[in-house]
Amino acid sequence: MMRIAFCLVLCLLAFHWGGYAQQQDTLNYLEGIEADGDTLPHREIEEVAVFPRLVFKSPRYERRYYRLERKVKKVYPYAQKAAELIEKYESSYLGAASDKERKKYVKQVEKELFAEYGDELKKLSISEGRILIKLIDRETGHTSYELIKDLKGGLVAFFWQGVARIFGNDLKDQYDPVIEDILIEQIISRIDAGVI
Repeated sequence: MMRIAFCLVLCLLAFHWGGYAQQQDTLNYLEGIEADGDTLPHREIEEVAVFPRLVFKSPRYERRYYRLERKVKKVYPYAQKAAELIEKYESSYLGAASDKERKKYVKQVEKELFAEYGDELKKLSISEGRILIKLIDRETGHTSYELIKDLKGGLVAFFWQGVARIFGNDLKDQYDPVIEDILIEQIISRIDAGVI
């Protein structure tokens, strides 16, 4: 009896281990590209942004940098939204049959935008406004002056340029990511990468 029980246990164990041997093959094959009659393995990998540790000359420069970072983080979403809205409304604006319809459409859109964003934008400081002007140029490819001139006319653009000049801004400022606005570009790169 003991022998039969022992043989039965051995058979059960053998079947149990045999079940594990029948697993699916989990081998993944790499895609390859053919070059000069040879097949080379090829795999697309996700880009990883690497940023160096920030080193400042003095605590004063560090404070200035982080102040600029806060301002850019505050106004960058507005510049992105401006580019998005310009793209959204451009086809309707250009599709209008006459100048009268275009002006009516611009007034309607302007009213909607002031209702939604007016209070928030009025609270921006002068330096935040200066950064926003540059970021709008970065996101849209057009200076704020050009956008106002295209949508509202040259006289209105000239008026707002005069108002901006009173406060030390320039609606014709262009974004220069290489020299003048390199710190802003670095901050935006960090924002887009999710680092800050």
